[in-house]
Amino acid sequence: MWFTTIKRFYDNGHPTYNDDSLKNFVVAKMITAAEYKEITGVKYEA
Repeated sequence: MWFTTIKRFYDNGHPTYNDDSLKNFVVAKMITAAEYKEITGVKYEA
């Protein structure tokens, strides 16, 4: 559920949705590390 919304904001260039801020969504368990990589193209590292 959150994946679609987060990806849309990230893809549309929302100023607060960047690689670093998306790590917070992984920590909060709103997206998985695999979904983080799918959105950003970068492997998640805490």
